[in-house]
Parts: sequence; C-alpha cells; structure tokens
Amino acid sequence: MALPGSDFPGVGCGLAILRDGKILLCRRLKAPEAGHWNIVGGKVDHMERAENAARREAEEESGLSIHSTRFLCISEQVIEADQQHWISLIYVTEDFSGEPHLTEPDKLSDIGWFDLSALPQPLSRFAADAVRALG
Repeated sequence: MALPGSDFPGVGCGLAILRDGKILLCRRLKAPEAGHWNIVGGKVDHMERAENAARREAEEESGLSIHSTRFLCISEQVIEADQQHWISLIYVTEDFSGEPHLTEPDKLSDIGWFDLSALPQPLSRFAADAVRALG
C-alpha cells in the first residue's frame, strides 16, 4: 500500500500554540526530522478538515483543550534525508485550556514553552515556517 509522505506528497497540519510571547514546541523521536523541535501536528485523515485535524493532533500530543484557531500559513517540507514530502496547513491559537504534558512518549521526548526570540535548535522545517509566518 502506498504511504503518504513517502510514496506521494502527504497532507499535513500543524498548530502554533502561543502563550505570553512563547510558543509550545515538542522534540520529535521519529522521522521525519527526528531530534528536531516541532510545533504539534500530524497527518490529515481522509475527509477530515485540516483545521479539525490540527486541533485533534494538538490535543493528542499536548493534552491541551484547543478552542478557536485561525489559519497561519502553508508549509512544504521536502526532507531528502528521510525521503519525505509533505504539504501542511498551519494554524495558530492562543485560545486553549490546560497545561501541556507529554502524552505520546513513544513519539516525543520533550515538550515546553519557548520564547520566540530564543528558540531551541534544530527546528523542523514545519516549525521554522510557522515561526517565520508569526514574525
């Protein structure tokens, strides 16, 4: 069976979650871009709106309850080292409740708030595009 991102460009989504001038980032354990800091996000399922997928993925990865979101940008990731190609719709929110915590330790090694002027490295392409769009 053909796999999105590997056998054809996949459709992804992401959510830049902001609080008090900081952005929520998580560190990836798996490809693509293992070891990179990323905004929360993932794959858009068939017949799922990208905005709803971004909310779902954010809640799954952070434990937060996400309320309203707005469109931020489109990001295209062509990651030759991992042979991955994704086109992602990225949203942004400051409207959420709860405190983030690691809910998927098999996929993420760390999660936390980072000042937009002092971001950890390396950033994933996905996160870098979101940060640039926020600027």
